[in-house]
Amino acid sequence: MLPSSLHLPLNMMPQPTETTCGPTCLQSIYRYWGEDAPLEEVIGRTRTLTHGGTFAVFLACDALARGYSATIYTYNVTVFDPTWFRQRMDIAERLRMQREFKTDPRLLHATEGYLEFLRLGGKLRFSDLSPPLVRGLLRRGWPIITGLSSTFLYRTAREYGPTDIPDDVRGKPAGHFVVIAGYDRPARKLLVADPYGPHPYGGTRDYWIRMDRVFNAVLLGIVTHDANLLVIAPRRQHDHTGDQP
Repeated sequence: MLPSSLHLPLNMMPQPTETTCGPTCLQSIYRYWGEDAPLEEVIGRTRTLTHGGTFAVFLACDALARGYSATIYTYNVTVFDPTWFRQRMDIAERLRMQREFKTDPRLLHATEGYLEFLRLGGKLRFSDLSPPLVRGLLRRGWPIITGLSSTFLYRTAREYGPTDIPDDVRGKPAGHFVVIAGYDRPARKLLVADPYGPHPYGGTRDYWIRMDRVFNAVLLGIVTHDANLLVIAPRRQHDHTGDQP
Protein backbone atom coordinates (compact mmCIF):
# COMPACT_ATOMS: atom_id res chain seq x y z
CA MET A 1 0.00 0.00 0.00
CA LEU A 2 1.41 3.38 -0.99
CA PRO A 3 2.00 5.89 1.83
CA SER A 4 -0.53 8.71 2.08
CA SER A 5 2.17 11.17 3.08
CA LEU A 6 5.94 11.48 2.88
CA HIS A 7 8.52 13.90 4.28
CA LEU A 8 12.13 13.57 3.09
CA PRO A 9 14.75 14.72 5.64
CA LEU A 10 16.09 17.71 3.71
CA ASN A 11 17.94 20.50 5.51
CA MET A 12 17.68 23.81 3.66
CA MET A 13 19.97 26.71 4.53
CA PRO A 14 18.98 30.36 3.92
CA GLN A 15 20.23 31.79 0.65
CA PRO A 16 22.86 34.46 1.41
CA THR A 17 21.84 36.84 -1.40
CA GLU A 18 18.80 37.59 -3.54
CA THR A 19 20.18 35.60 -6.49
CA THR A 20 21.68 32.48 -4.87
CA CYS A 21 18.54 30.40 -4.41
CA GLY A 22 19.69 27.91 -7.07
CA PRO A 23 23.05 26.90 -5.59
CA THR A 24 21.52 26.95 -2.10
CA CYS A 25 18.97 24.37 -3.23
CA LEU A 26 21.73 22.36 -4.90
CA GLN A 27 23.79 22.37 -1.71
CA SER A 28 20.80 21.00 0.22
CA ILE A 29 20.62 18.10 -2.24
CA TYR A 30 24.33 17.35 -1.84
CA ARG A 31 23.90 17.33 1.94
CA TYR A 32 20.84 15.10 1.62
CA TRP A 33 23.01 12.55 -0.19
CA GLY A 34 25.70 12.76 2.48
CA GLU A 35 28.20 15.09 0.80
CA ASP A 36 29.75 17.76 2.98
CA ALA A 37 29.49 20.60 0.47
CA PRO A 38 30.09 24.10 1.89
CA LEU A 39 27.52 26.54 0.54
CA GLU A 40 30.16 29.11 -0.37
CA GLU A 41 31.93 26.58 -2.60
CA VAL A 42 28.73 25.54 -4.38
CA ILE A 43 27.84 29.18 -5.01
CA GLY A 44 31.36 29.93 -6.21
CA ARG A 45 31.37 27.32 -8.93
CA THR A 46 27.76 27.81 -10.12
CA ARG A 47 27.55 29.65 -13.41
CA THR A 48 25.46 32.78 -13.23
CA LEU A 49 23.60 34.93 -15.72
CA THR A 50 24.59 38.51 -16.46
CA HIS A 51 21.60 39.87 -14.54
CA GLY A 52 22.09 37.41 -11.66
CA GLY A 53 20.68 34.01 -10.87
CA THR A 54 21.17 30.82 -12.81
CA PHE A 55 19.37 28.09 -14.74
CA ALA A 56 18.53 24.62 -13.45
CA VAL A 57 20.65 23.11 -16.21
CA PHE A 58 23.78 24.73 -14.74
CA LEU A 59 22.97 23.18 -11.37
CA ALA A 60 22.58 19.84 -13.13
CA CYS A 61 25.92 20.22 -14.91
CA ASP A 62 27.66 20.80 -11.58
CA ALA A 63 26.11 17.59 -10.22
CA LEU A 64 27.01 15.58 -13.33
CA ALA A 65 30.62 16.79 -13.14
CA ARG A 66 30.73 15.55 -9.53
CA GLY A 67 29.60 12.06 -10.44
CA TYR A 68 25.87 12.32 -9.82
CA SER A 69 23.07 11.39 -12.18
CA ALA A 70 20.76 14.23 -13.23
CA THR A 71 17.42 14.25 -15.01
CA ILE A 72 15.48 17.34 -16.05
CA TYR A 73 11.74 17.18 -16.67
CA THR A 74 11.22 20.22 -18.87
CA TYR A 75 8.08 22.20 -19.62
CA ASN A 76 9.96 24.94 -21.46
CA VAL A 77 8.57 24.93 -24.99
CA THR A 78 10.59 28.05 -25.70
CA VAL A 79 13.77 25.98 -25.66
CA PHE A 80 12.41 22.54 -26.60
CA ASP A 81 9.95 21.62 -29.33
CA PRO A 82 7.58 18.85 -28.15
CA THR A 83 8.12 16.87 -31.36
CA TRP A 84 11.79 16.40 -30.50
CA PHE A 85 10.74 14.01 -27.75
CA ARG A 86 7.91 12.28 -29.59
CA GLN A 87 10.06 11.51 -32.61
CA ARG A 88 13.19 10.59 -30.61
CA MET A 89 15.33 13.11 -32.42
CA ASP A 90 18.92 14.02 -31.60
CA ILE A 91 18.06 16.86 -29.24
CA ALA A 92 21.61 18.23 -29.15
CA GLU A 93 21.57 18.52 -32.93
CA ARG A 94 18.19 20.29 -32.89
CA LEU A 95 19.43 22.72 -30.24
CA ARG A 96 22.46 23.58 -32.37
CA MET A 97 20.24 24.12 -35.40
CA GLN A 98 17.79 26.25 -33.42
CA ARG A 99 20.47 28.66 -32.19
CA GLU A 100 21.28 29.52 -35.80
CA PHE A 101 17.83 31.11 -36.15
CA LYS A 102 17.12 32.56 -32.68
CA THR A 103 19.03 35.38 -31.04
CA ASP A 104 17.49 35.81 -27.58
CA PRO A 105 20.50 35.93 -25.20
CA ARG A 106 18.77 33.97 -22.42
CA LEU A 107 17.74 31.22 -24.83
CA LEU A 108 21.27 31.01 -26.23
CA HIS A 109 22.71 30.86 -22.72
CA ALA A 110 20.31 28.06 -21.80
CA THR A 111 21.16 26.25 -25.04
CA GLU A 112 24.86 26.17 -24.19
CA GLY A 113 23.98 24.75 -20.80
CA TYR A 114 21.78 22.02 -22.24
CA LEU A 115 24.42 21.02 -24.78
CA GLU A 116 26.91 20.54 -21.95
CA PHE A 117 24.26 18.75 -19.87
CA LEU A 118 23.65 16.23 -22.63
CA ARG A 119 27.39 15.79 -23.27
CA LEU A 120 27.89 14.98 -19.58
CA GLY A 121 25.20 12.30 -19.70
CA GLY A 122 22.21 14.21 -18.35
CA LYS A 123 18.74 12.93 -19.18
CA LEU A 124 15.85 14.99 -20.53
CA ARG A 125 12.19 14.06 -20.04
CA PHE A 126 9.04 15.64 -21.48
CA SER A 127 6.24 14.29 -19.29
CA ASP A 128 2.97 15.75 -18.04
CA LEU A 129 3.39 17.53 -14.72
CA SER A 130 1.10 15.44 -12.54
CA PRO A 131 0.64 14.23 -8.95
CA PRO A 132 1.69 10.65 -9.86
CA LEU A 133 4.93 11.90 -11.44
CA VAL A 134 5.94 13.98 -8.41
CA ARG A 135 4.83 11.43 -5.83
CA GLY A 136 6.64 8.67 -7.71
CA LEU A 137 9.93 10.57 -7.65
CA LEU A 138 9.58 11.39 -3.97
CA ARG A 139 8.70 7.79 -3.04
CA ARG A 140 12.03 6.73 -4.53
CA GLY A 141 13.69 9.08 -2.06
CA TRP A 142 14.54 11.71 -4.67
CA PRO A 143 13.95 15.34 -3.63
CA ILE A 144 13.11 17.60 -6.57
CA ILE A 145 14.68 20.97 -7.35
CA THR A 146 12.25 23.08 -9.32
CA GLY A 147 12.63 26.36 -11.17
CA LEU A 148 9.33 28.21 -10.93
CA SER A 149 7.64 31.60 -10.81
CA SER A 150 8.00 33.08 -7.33
CA THR A 151 5.62 35.84 -8.39
CA PHE A 152 2.86 33.24 -8.78
CA LEU A 153 3.96 31.02 -5.89
CA TYR A 154 3.99 33.87 -3.37
CA ARG A 155 1.27 36.01 -5.00
CA THR A 156 3.53 39.03 -4.54
CA ALA A 157 4.17 42.09 -6.67
CA ARG A 158 6.42 41.81 -9.67
CA GLU A 159 9.98 43.08 -9.26
CA TYR A 160 11.80 46.04 -10.78
CA GLY A 161 15.37 47.26 -11.12
CA PRO A 162 18.78 45.91 -10.10
CA THR A 163 17.68 45.41 -6.48
CA ASP A 164 14.38 43.70 -7.38
CA ILE A 165 12.11 46.10 -5.52
CA PRO A 166 8.39 45.25 -5.55
CA ASP A 167 6.63 47.29 -8.22
CA ASP A 168 3.21 46.23 -9.49
CA VAL A 169 3.38 48.58 -12.51
CA ARG A 170 7.00 48.58 -13.72
CA GLY A 171 7.96 45.19 -12.35
CA LYS A 172 8.55 41.91 -14.16
CA PRO A 173 7.79 38.33 -13.01
CA ALA A 174 10.54 36.77 -10.92
CA GLY A 175 11.93 33.25 -10.98
CA HIS A 176 13.01 31.19 -8.00
CA PHE A 177 14.34 27.77 -7.01
CA VAL A 178 12.87 25.61 -4.25
CA VAL A 179 13.01 21.92 -3.43
CA ILE A 180 9.93 19.68 -3.26
CA ALA A 181 10.61 17.34 -0.34
CA GLY A 182 7.32 15.66 0.52
CA TYR A 183 3.64 15.19 -0.16
CA ASP A 184 0.37 14.80 1.70
CA ARG A 185 -1.92 12.90 -0.62
CA PRO A 186 -5.26 13.35 1.22
CA ALA A 187 -4.67 17.09 1.60
CA ARG A 188 -3.29 17.42 -1.96
CA LYS A 189 -0.32 19.38 -0.64
CA LEU A 190 3.42 19.38 -1.25
CA LEU A 191 6.20 20.12 1.21
CA VAL A 192 8.37 22.91 -0.15
CA ALA A 193 11.87 23.59 1.21
CA ASP A 194 12.49 27.25 0.42
CA PRO A 195 15.86 29.03 0.81
CA TYR A 196 14.26 32.47 0.65
CA GLY A 197 13.00 34.42 3.59
CA PRO A 198 10.91 36.02 4.74
CA HIS A 199 8.21 34.49 2.56
CA PRO A 200 4.41 34.63 2.93
CA TYR A 201 4.08 31.12 4.38
CA GLY A 202 5.60 31.52 7.83
CA GLY A 203 8.99 31.76 9.44
CA THR A 204 10.38 28.30 8.65
CA ARG A 205 12.27 27.04 5.61
CA ASP A 206 9.68 24.28 5.05
CA TYR A 207 5.99 24.77 4.41
CA TRP A 208 3.05 22.78 3.11
CA ILE A 209 1.23 24.31 0.17
CA ARG A 210 -1.46 23.23 -2.26
CA MET A 211 -0.17 21.03 -5.04
CA ASP A 212 -1.98 22.95 -7.76
CA ARG A 213 -0.35 26.21 -6.64
CA VAL A 214 3.10 24.63 -7.01
CA PHE A 215 2.30 23.03 -10.36
CA ASN A 216 0.99 26.31 -11.79
CA ALA A 217 4.08 28.15 -10.51
CA VAL A 218 6.33 25.55 -12.17
CA LEU A 219 4.62 25.91 -15.53
CA LEU A 220 4.66 29.70 -15.32
CA GLY A 221 8.40 29.50 -14.74
CA ILE A 222 8.68 29.53 -18.54
CA VAL A 223 8.49 33.33 -18.29
CA THR A 224 12.01 33.32 -16.81
CA HIS A 225 13.26 30.26 -18.74
CA ASP A 226 12.70 27.97 -15.76
CA ALA A 227 9.65 25.62 -15.84
CA ASN A 228 11.34 22.37 -14.94
CA LEU A 229 11.93 19.65 -12.37
CA LEU A 230 15.51 18.57 -11.64
CA VAL A 231 16.28 15.25 -9.94
CA ILE A 232 19.83 14.60 -8.75
CA ALA A 233 20.97 11.37 -7.09
CA PRO A 234 24.15 9.29 -6.76
CA ARG A 235 24.79 7.05 -9.75
CA ARG A 236 25.37 4.06 -7.48
CA GLN A 237 21.80 4.34 -6.22
CA HIS A 238 20.46 4.14 -9.76
CA ASP A 239 22.65 1.12 -10.47
CA HIS A 240 21.25 -0.54 -7.37
CA THR A 241 17.61 0.17 -8.06
CA GLY A 242 17.80 -0.38 -11.79
CA ASP A 243 15.81 2.84 -12.22
CA GLN A 244 16.51 6.36 -13.38
CA PRO A 245 14.98 9.58 -12.08
